[in-house]
Amino acid sequence: MSALVFDCDGVLADTERYGHLPAFNATFAEHGLPVRWSEEEYGEKLAIGGGKERMASLFADPAFVREAGVPDDDAARAELLAQWHRTKTTRFRALVAAGEIPARPGVARLIGEALDAGWTVAVASTSAEESVRAVLEHAVGADTAAGIPVFAGDVVPAKKPDPAIYDLVVADLGLDRGDTLVVEDSRNGLLAATGAGLPCLVTVNGYTRAEPFDEAVLVVSELGDPDRPPVEVLANRGPARPGHHVTLADARACLGAVPSTDRPEGATP
Repeated sequence: MSALVFDCDGVLADTERYGHLPAFNATFAEHGLPVRWSEEEYGEKLAIGGGKERMASLFADPAFVREAGVPDDDAARAELLAQWHRTKTTRFRALVAAGEIPARPGVARLIGEALDAGWTVAVASTSAEESVRAVLEHAVGADTAAGIPVFAGDVVPAKKPDPAIYDLVVADLGLDRGDTLVVEDSRNGLLAATGAGLPCLVTVNGYTRAEPFDEAVLVVSELGDPDRPPVEVLANRGPARPGHHVTLADARACLGAVPSTDRPEGATP
């Protein structure tokens, strides 16, 4: 049985810029922490997989540790991070509920097409499970989301680009690696997918467009919808031939494809 496995942040919705960043900054303000991340600074933090891990990077700054009164004890720091992260998750879910984070084009359409065709659809993310489920429900509706398995948060010991999350998805759902396509938006996600032996379709966003995606089978600006402008194909290293928007037939053509660095005419890496 064919399968589609979606990342969440930047794939199901443009959550990083319009969700996670404001939620992090609101959390910092609520806890009286002496830091606010700009869009540029947060773009750099995206190289770190996981929300708690991004906040933990603040501990590397002695000035922050001193001003925030961060304890030296590892257990106390872990509890502090957990507290901050709970606040951040609450803030993020409120933004989703308020409709501040619209789904990315084509997500609901392609998921619906895949489910109707009998494909397995799942979501694999390094974000907190509560946040991922909230984004998924907003993107496809509660009824559809209820039937889509979610693998998120701390279900694996290592975050992307480690392939552990995708290895877990394959094992738990009994998937065939050659018949499973991952949809990602970042280099970390791409490396996690290909590290697990899975072909990957990349839909870039404003934060990730300039990242290298040499291992991806197909790289597009978005999945697209019939009522939107045509998608931009940034690289195509497989047999798919997307037209106006990415279809399930295009996804099927990516299955089992072995990416090469050869560039077809009109495509760029």
